[in-house]
Amino acid sequence: MKQLLSGNEAIAQGAWEAGCTVGAAYPGTPSTETMEAFAAKEGVYAEWCTNEKVAAEVGVGASAAGARVLVTMKHVGVNVAADPLFTAAYTGVGGGLVVLAADDPGMYSSQNEQDSRYYAQATKIPMLEPSDSAEALVFAREAFSLSEQFDVPVFLRSTVRISHTRTPVEVGERDQIVRKEYESSPAKWVMMPAFAKGRRKVQIERVSQLTQWAGSCPFNRIERRSSRMGVICSGAVYQHVRDALPDASVLKLGVTWPLSPELLLRFANSVESCYVVEEGSTYLSSAVRAAGVTPDNPPHPLPEDGEISPGLIRQAFGQATPPHADAAADLPARPPALCPGCPHRLVFRELSRARAIVTGDIGCYTLGALPPLSAMDTCFDMGASISMAHGMQLGFGEAEHRPIAAVIGDSTFGHSGLSSLVSTVYNQGNGVVCILDNRTTAMTGRQGNPFNGVTLQNRPSREMNIEAIVAALGVEDIRTVNPHNALEVRTALKEAFASPELTVLVFRAPCVLLERASKAPYAVSAKCTGCGVCATLGCPAIARDPEMGLASIDQTLCIGCGQCAQYCGFGAIVSEGSR
Repeated sequence: MKQLLSGNEAIAQGAWEAGCTVGAAYPGTPSTETMEAFAAKEGVYAEWCTNEKVAAEVGVGASAAGARVLVTMKHVGVNVAADPLFTAAYTGVGGGLVVLAADDPGMYSSQNEQDSRYYAQATKIPMLEPSDSAEALVFAREAFSLSEQFDVPVFLRSTVRISHTRTPVEVGERDQIVRKEYESSPAKWVMMPAFAKGRRKVQIERVSQLTQWAGSCPFNRIERRSSRMGVICSGAVYQHVRDALPDASVLKLGVTWPLSPELLLRFANSVESCYVVEEGSTYLSSAVRAAGVTPDNPPHPLPEDGEISPGLIRQAFGQATPPHADAAADLPARPPALCPGCPHRLVFRELSRARAIVTGDIGCYTLGALPPLSAMDTCFDMGASISMAHGMQLGFGEAEHRPIAAVIGDSTFGHSGLSSLVSTVYNQGNGVVCILDNRTTAMTGRQGNPFNGVTLQNRPSREMNIEAIVAALGVEDIRTVNPHNALEVRTALKEAFASPELTVLVFRAPCVLLERASKAPYAVSAKCTGCGVCATLGCPAIARDPEMGLASIDQTLCIGCGQCAQYCGFGAIVSEGSR
């Protein structure tokens, strides 16, 4: 039966068809929907873990017990999971273990571009790379058997275009897989040096076997067309190459690590000119050169960053761009912004008002860095806000400096902020930590986390108490603040900045998209003087007349939170419900 599935949904379907019974993940775009789709299937257990390292370790444990396991994460999550993955490449598996690494060329929802194929090369874990949803299903399904055949985890690599594009897929029935019986084997699973040395030799032999397999496996294929030009490519880029260079012969790599030198040489020798086309990386061209093939350079270089498209490939090879309508040049800019009524808005407004140095973190609240709030100075990776705030305090030393605040969300605090806070407390750090507890993992689609107690499959759970956990670490100054009350936020920050001790402020109010409840909208009366203070909140519902400077509120966007009314010194913003 054919269905129209995204790459994420197809991977979940393939894992289910393969008899996978356990799923573990931390949500991260563009991978999130994979585990959500898997969790909705019959006969499976799936969970959100606190971070990707934990997810990988849960996966390894379930695999050791004999289950087939799917672990999913975005590309930067592979950095977090690298520690257990490098060792899992030594130990091997029990039941098949498949790890999705969803890359984000173009950084649509990420702080960097990263090619996860380098991790496959470094860990010596085979990597399969589908080019559409149909292959995503097949590769995911077959990856479990491959994992068990070679006793190794298997990477699946997708990119944002594969993850989120829907293409026709032939879905099948679920295989009935008998869980492998667990047998105690310290030499396989206890990676102390004496045992790890033996597993390292196993790994070396496995790489040789995998390389031989890659030369004949059906996931790699040569498509013969013109002998004048040949292109080596993989993943979504294959689709763009076929569109842009329809006459070129293609070596489509479904296995991007390990590569078969024999296959690459055979293809390169069959064409007059051989090119490598890839996006935002030199992984494939470097690997091809290392295999003994020197690819030709296209007449014009491809971009070194971002996604590539058929048009960019045509330009690189000196071909004319087909007739098309240009995008309108006079469209107004639409920068991202915090939602109307977002509980984070007043926190950032008051941090900006206090001229604080704000070390930020990963979440929708990162938008606090943008004008007009402009209240975030750094943003690096999950959990970095608290560590960097402590580092800034150390760096300034005894010198006079602006107040410093770390800002982190509840889910990110559970991911890796907690360990950063432990380190700060342990080392007698001070400063202010603002935990924005909006009761969900908002940025990736409102998933559960330990601090709201909502599990992926809505099983009974425990809601962790942020204040109690922070107190258990030894922090004495902990305050819970209503982030919708401007005076309360301002007072809490002022007192915290004046304190010589480490202060943790928990700003708690649900994300507006959780309840989707609206009150009577607000409107601007004739009392408006055009001072512009309300516009400094950056609420999408508030606009100003470009000539007169007078404010107005879009009634269709306003949810009646009343945040703006608290900043109007002239009483010009009033609730429609009070008229």
